[in-house]
Amino acid sequence: MDKQQHHQLSLAKSSRQRCNEWIFRDVKSDITIEVNGGTFALHKFPLVSRSGRIRKLVAEHRDSDISRVELLNLPGGAETFELAAKFCYGINFEITSSNVAQLCCVSDYLEMTEEFSKDNLGSRAEEYLESIVCKNLEMCVEVLQQCENLLPLADELKIVSRCIDAIASKACAEQIASSFSRLEYSSSGRLHMNRQAKCDGDWWIEDLSVIRIDLYQRVMTAMKCRGVRPESIGASLVNYAQKELTKKSSLWNPSGHTKIDLLSTDHERIVVETIVSLLPVEKLAVPITFLFGLLRSAVMLDCSIACRLDLERRIGSQLDIATLDDLLIPSFRHAGDTLFDVDTVQRILVNFSQQDDSEDDMDDASVFESDSPHSPSQGALFKVSKLVDNYLAEIAPDANLKLAKFMAIAETLPTHARTIHDGLYRAIDIYLKAHQGLPDADKKKLCKLIEFQKLSQEAGAHAAQNERLPLQSIVQVLYFEQLRLRNALCCSYADDDRKPVNHQSWRISSSALSAAMSPKDNYASLRRENRELKLELARMRMRLNDLEKEHVCMKRDMAKSSSRKFMSSFTKKIGGLSLFGHSSSRGSSSPSRQSYRTDSKVIERTCASTD
Repeated sequence: MDKQQHHQLSLAKSSRQRCNEWIFRDVKSDITIEVNGGTFALHKFPLVSRSGRIRKLVAEHRDSDISRVELLNLPGGAETFELAAKFCYGINFEITSSNVAQLCCVSDYLEMTEEFSKDNLGSRAEEYLESIVCKNLEMCVEVLQQCENLLPLADELKIVSRCIDAIASKACAEQIASSFSRLEYSSSGRLHMNRQAKCDGDWWIEDLSVIRIDLYQRVMTAMKCRGVRPESIGASLVNYAQKELTKKSSLWNPSGHTKIDLLSTDHERIVVETIVSLLPVEKLAVPITFLFGLLRSAVMLDCSIACRLDLERRIGSQLDIATLDDLLIPSFRHAGDTLFDVDTVQRILVNFSQQDDSEDDMDDASVFESDSPHSPSQGALFKVSKLVDNYLAEIAPDANLKLAKFMAIAETLPTHARTIHDGLYRAIDIYLKAHQGLPDADKKKLCKLIEFQKLSQEAGAHAAQNERLPLQSIVQVLYFEQLRLRNALCCSYADDDRKPVNHQSWRISSSALSAAMSPKDNYASLRRENRELKLELARMRMRLNDLEKEHVCMKRDMAKSSSRKFMSSFTKKIGGLSLFGHSSSRGSSSPSRQSYRTDSKVIERTCASTD
């Protein structure tokens, strides 16, 4: 209390000293004005000639000869009232961007309008605001800063809205001009935009970072309505967030040792929630690392559920460009729980999977006829599957990580997301090593996630000797390794393109391939295989007809020749035939090949009818 009184006394003393410099010294003052602790010994006549409020106060107390007036809640305080008083006394001073907002508000408070005097303070301040400030972006920003302490009066007088509209219009115009400057003609004579040229239309980003968050939100909203580019909006949001969230805390530097100031958490929570609400809907408008930084801050500051879910959805839609460091979100809330926030990552993966499914769910059946090996979403799936496997390997050593959470992360992606299971096997092996007390039933449940036929040769050799795996899993590994070896041996003895492979190994490789494909690619592959099988079936029918003809010829030979001649003829004719139509080096003269050429049209008709 003593400090407050001392401050008021010093303020009153300084105001009296300033008044002595410009007030009439030869005329005794007849009214004392008190404003926010400051005292001004003035004269009634200059004041009542300009201020309608003071004129009314003096008129109301004419009989009692009022000599002391206290002006409560005067906008701008004693310093602004001093400028208004100087104006009443006819003393010149400069109106600038640093005092025009206060002058507009104080002139409204004191009713210094044209009704009481021509060219009064209100009209002078309004003219400066319209003709000077609203044509300059930096001045508008400075006026908005001054308006922070003048609300809600500055809003009622539309000072804030006029400055915001001016900023948005100026930024949009600058951006359009910058875009025109980057237009150039290509070698073919076509006009195009030079993407590599530096964009100079976003210089306002740094200027806006000094505005208070509530006014900044209104500026960004106005810019969106004006059509400012999403990339520019995103760059401004990144710049503002980094300045506001790194002032008093270590939110953006998890490795730092600075303690978080609890008094600033409310402000930071508002900043995070506001920035999230302002994020452009377009993908890649802000870096995904920035989104993860916002998510860490939102979790740490206990922001609203809607805020966190919005961030998780945005991250999930572009998870294929994330890195492992992005996914490693520390667990801030529960000290005795896991080291990393596994639940948040699982929700992000669910968002990614649902988004992928929605893209694949198309009504146009012609999409499934595509012969492309992978769709764009399939490529994203492959990247995310590798990212998830690396994430599982990173969190697996955590002793507090429950089996259910580990499996939930692994099972979030669809089965066709992983073409090879080496990364998943490595993560599961690390988990088994860190949780050696895991029951056999849980081990079996965990190892069911691995498709052992999708392991590479090196991973399969390691798994075959891994004592941490259940016996059932080791048997599966050995079985598929044996099939792989048998298939390799068959291929080494087979003709390059003619020899058919073992049917059982073909089924395994075919199932592995189909599991590695997305549903629509898998459907197209099955259609192709079906057509090939039907074609082969037609060929076998033609060859069966050849065999029947040969059988009729052999019966005639049996009736005409001896048994030795018959056997010789039978051996030659059987040697010229092959079950799948693949002849030897001199097979061009075989009856089956000739009949295949002559009846190719019959085969095509057969395939068409079976389709």
